[in-house]
Amino acid sequence: MMWQELFSGPVGLLSVFTIGFVVVMAIFLVLFFGKKIGEDNNQKN
Repeated sequence: MMWQELFSGPVGLLSVFTIGFVVVMAIFLVLFFGKKIGEDNNQKN
């Protein structure tokens, strides 16, 4: 019932898209800044 309501209407679909976008953006930022921090540490040593 909850899943049907979530995926059937435009508001539910927009909510799913927004949640997915935020999760993907968080993963990207963690990987991006982790890489930059690693590069910065390598340059100092």
